[in-house]
Amino acid sequence: MIRPLCLALTLALGVCATASADLPPLSTMSERSGFLQTGRYDEVIALCQSFQNAYPGVVRCIDFGRTPEGRPMKALIVTRTGALTAAAAHQRGLPVMLIQGGIHAGEIDGKDAGFLALREVLAGKAAKGALDKQVLVFVPVFNVDGHERFGAWNRPNQRGPEQMGWRTTAQNYNLNRDYVKADAPEMQAMLRLVNEWDPLAYVDLHVTDGAKFRHDVAVQVEPVNSGDGDFRKDGLALRTGVIADLTAQGSLPVSFYPSFNVNDDPASGFTDSVAPPRFSTGYFPMRNRMAMLVETHSWKDYPTRVRITRNTIVSLLDQMAAHGASWLKDAQAADQRAQALGGQTVALDYAASAKKREIDFLGYEYTRTLSDISGALMTRYDESKPQVWHVPLADDIQPGTQVVAPKAGYVVPAAHAAWVAEKLKLHGIRFRVVGSAQKQAAVETFRATKASFGGQSVEGHQRLNAQGEWKAEVRDLAAGSLFVPIAQPKARLVMALLEPQSSDSLAAWGEFNNAFEQKEYMEDYVAEDVARAQLAADPALAAEFKARLESDTDFAKNSAARLQFFARRHSSWDERFNLYPVLRTDTAPR
Repeated sequence: MIRPLCLALTLALGVCATASADLPPLSTMSERSGFLQTGRYDEVIALCQSFQNAYPGVVRCIDFGRTPEGRPMKALIVTRTGALTAAAAHQRGLPVMLIQGGIHAGEIDGKDAGFLALREVLAGKAAKGALDKQVLVFVPVFNVDGHERFGAWNRPNQRGPEQMGWRTTAQNYNLNRDYVKADAPEMQAMLRLVNEWDPLAYVDLHVTDGAKFRHDVAVQVEPVNSGDGDFRKDGLALRTGVIADLTAQGSLPVSFYPSFNVNDDPASGFTDSVAPPRFSTGYFPMRNRMAMLVETHSWKDYPTRVRITRNTIVSLLDQMAAHGASWLKDAQAADQRAQALGGQTVALDYAASAKKREIDFLGYEYTRTLSDISGALMTRYDESKPQVWHVPLADDIQPGTQVVAPKAGYVVPAAHAAWVAEKLKLHGIRFRVVGSAQKQAAVETFRATKASFGGQSVEGHQRLNAQGEWKAEVRDLAAGSLFVPIAQPKARLVMALLEPQSSDSLAAWGEFNNAFEQKEYMEDYVAEDVARAQLAADPALAAEFKARLESDTDFAKNSAARLQFFARRHSSWDERFNLYPVLRTDTAPR
């Protein structure tokens, strides 16, 4: 008799784990266990080489980095075009798609589904002919060290596999918060791989957290609401095509991340969003490339989640084979438009407006009662009783913070040139070193009218919120400064890194915090003497001080503020305090 699980897998995937002999070569531990378990990383290493051996000239196994704990980061290059190097793919104008699993290594569906889909496609059982028109770069596990922090219950909000890896790296970085700041060695390796292959689409395979409901996968794509306006139609076409394929295969996909507006309260509904560029779906549109976030639902069992992820990968290969050539031309046209962003208004972020619409969401009956454990209202679901929830969805996405791009670009002072240059290289951003000093250059400076530091560490950083605006000024430019032109394909990414009010800028991540810390000061008794001398010498200043005392009660009561009123007017005051070190310019320096 065929076991019920085996029967379900046979219908869904065409494979069954009754015995190892029943499975073809290149199978995974996941298949051999009936999709109850997942293998360790040594299986990835072995399979990478085995696929290359089985399909010479079609599959190439590469190392693209090494983790802090010394493990190789593996990728499989797969194509029937013969273009197994990035140079060959670019020379032939082939679309490249990079699919990664295990950025959160407890959410490991992508690894097992990817190997399964790859074997079926290479055997001609799925996505027939797709590899004749594209190059696939498959990274089975991005967070390799986290994958090997292996154990049961590493993902308590998830049904299966029996054991899995850990969310963060060995250095405790969350890689899916690291695309822009690129602190982790793993991310640095990934960005070098991305710069080499320049994938048209970057696919990030995950598993949700969250509530219990019937929808089994979320598929989000950008650009749809963000990035280059004309290129958004291609992002929407990719999303629409994959969702249609999954629906035809019996899935219940949604196009937004299904996280409640109010924690644990289904009636609160949902809000769609555009992720900031610390996330993959926020990052790649700034390179004029497509990104897809695939989130299978954590409360579906592992066989179901692997099946859906496998179906998604096959759909992606089909969609790229059908449309990749035209999408690539559109991406290259977006590159050209990005080079002309100087002087234009550019959105740094996006958010849903207050506008909402009601949707039918496929959930279960539930109750909300006070818990005798937490003392809070807790939701309990009855998965035997399907129910349609009529809930609000806010999905009218609009630009948030907007700035006018500099006409020429940005100048990074020589004091910061070395480390900023390394960041720019990681992102493939073009810059040059200013060869000679320039006196009294007409530039724009950003002085913070208010600067506040985060109260706790975030990814090892103390974040900065700086408020202010750019203003015209003349300043000396030192030889050895960096000029970062806005006229380049990655202009939006340049702005994401260097505009201080961008949510994931180098400034926002605290890389320039020293500029917003007062280091020189005068003692109070000195400030008293300075104040009396200034008042005696400048009647206008005396009148201004008196008026301030009378009109601003907070100022009048604050002895430190009163003394600083005079200290700011003294020659010892640091004019660079709260001055963002990076400058903007409308004229390229020599």
